[in-house]
Amino acid sequence: MTALSGIRVVELAGLAPAPFGCMILADLGADVILVDRPGGTGPVGPLQRGRRRITLDLKSDDGRDQLLSLIAKADVLVEGYRPGVAERLGFGPEDCEKINPRLVYARMTGWGQDGPLANRAGHDINYIAIAGALEPIGRPGERPHAPLNLLADFAGGGMLLAVGVLAALLERASSGRGQVVDTSMVDGSSMLMTFLHGFLADGKWPGGRGANLLDGGAPFYDTYETADGGFVAVGSLEPQFYAALLQGLGLNDDPDLPAQFDFAAWPELRRRFTERFHQKTRAEWEAIFEGRDACVSPVLSPTEAPSHPHNAARSAFIEVDGVTQPAPAPRFTRTRSETPPPMRLATVAEVLTTWS
Repeated sequence: MTALSGIRVVELAGLAPAPFGCMILADLGADVILVDRPGGTGPVGPLQRGRRRITLDLKSDDGRDQLLSLIAKADVLVEGYRPGVAERLGFGPEDCEKINPRLVYARMTGWGQDGPLANRAGHDINYIAIAGALEPIGRPGERPHAPLNLLADFAGGGMLLAVGVLAALLERASSGRGQVVDTSMVDGSSMLMTFLHGFLADGKWPGGRGANLLDGGAPFYDTYETADGGFVAVGSLEPQFYAALLQGLGLNDDPDLPAQFDFAAWPELRRRFTERFHQKTRAEWEAIFEGRDACVSPVLSPTEAPSHPHNAARSAFIEVDGVTQPAPAPRFTRTRSETPPPMRLATVAEVLTTWS
């Protein structure tokens, strides 16, 4: 028994955000049926896991009717079309409510279902730009730097979609009714900036890009290159962690070292840290800071991360269909998530039989 055992999800094939949200639901035990177009291949790589996949031409009457037969028995529908497309194809929220008033209808878009940009194209970088999440990221005097496509697509998009679906399912348990969940990546990206807006309101984010406490501006919250070309991440914010950092670097007794929060002297402090970290390899620094609460960590590549002792001990990575990938999260004491199977092909008839 898993957390979402018995929950039936119909996922209309799309790009990264909605498939990631549906991967989370599948990891939690939901029975997710991916409806793909003829000739489609489904989501990319690990995002496919945990599904059964069927193929339907949703522009045809027969394909639409078969989809509606699945929706009639589903708990959740997830679609990532531009606003109005599902309605034109005959399976918008009102169409689905008529055959299944308990359905949670989850919509994943970049800009939301309304507003001046609702029908415009966009990608992660565009959504975080409008949300105010891109401008602060980067080094002083340089242009903003895109943080992969993690913020809008996955954190502010797919993850928020899964949260919305779970909340709607919980509410349905008392009301008996489904509803539409409008998940917008620009909304989600804005939410991710809540902490920074608090800093702004309190006057704790006074500098420009890359000149503040948590954006690489502080020498004790940044990355440093090591002798072998590797990197370490330093997050020694609090006094006790900063003291441990200085001890590990052998700078704790240096009378000429600037004070931690002497902002004017941050360039000199960064120079000293840069010089010291470059004297040893990443592995040597990892050994030096082993057991010290200094908040210093090796910067691992995605291929190195699975073999780190902590990740290995927690089985944080698994192998599905020969591909190493992150394991389902979070973890539960009773309804534990199982290793998700790879995506497999199915038919509408098979799904309807298992959903009877």
